Amino acid sequence: VSTQSTGRRNTVYKGGYTDLSTPVQWFWATVESFDHEKRSRLLQFVTGTTRVPPEGFCALQGSNGYQKFTIEKITSHSGLPSSHTCFNRIDLPCTYHSQAELAQKLITAIYETEGFSIQ
Repeated sequence: VSTQSTGRRNTVYKGGYTDLSTPVQWFWATVESFDHEKRSRLLQFVTGTTRVPPEGFCALQGSNGYQKFTIEKITSHSGLPSSHTCFNRIDLPCTYHSQAELAQKLITAIYETEGFSIQ
């Protein structure tokens, strides 16, 4: 996941999040701290693939063609983030109290969860 320019520029925020929302800022700071393996795992967790398309982050494919990387706010719990690979979407709880908590939950999600969600 390239977060410097193309990743953030090609991300959609939903549910009340913006690029300036605190959990979103913590998310991107956490991703910036990831090594290549963790970034690949995150990309696979959210999109179903470990590689960015040759055309770049803007060319991510979803179930209906091009589908931007999406971060959606969820308020129901403070558990793990979840994902919807058909939509390149991560559901990121807004209830974390710190970047460290978000990082720990995100790492747990990308390494220890399997399966899929139907929407």
